[in-house]
Amino acid sequence: MIVHLLWHVVHHNEAGTDGTALHLDGETVHIDEQDGDDVKLLGVYSTRGKAEERRRRARLVPGFAEEPDCFVIDAYTIDEDEWSGGFVRA
Repeated sequence: MIVHLLWHVVHHNEAGTDGTALHLDGETVHIDEQDGDDVKLLGVYSTRGKAEERRRRARLVPGFAEEPDCFVIDAYTIDEDEWSGGFVRA
């Protein structure tokens, strides 16, 4: 079974060419939590259409409306590992 996670990013990074916040990197939403971006999970949906409907409604809400293009919908398969290795603290 596949589920669709809807995320929103409030950008506080300084990755733009002039030190301002970078919102999009091409057509992809730029996300850098280490540089101050704030990522929020809005919900987990059974279909992409339901996630898109929630995104449409969220774009009208204060906070989300200030960055209406900074939503990400990711598809995940239930009971499947997404991160199978370890990590190193920096």
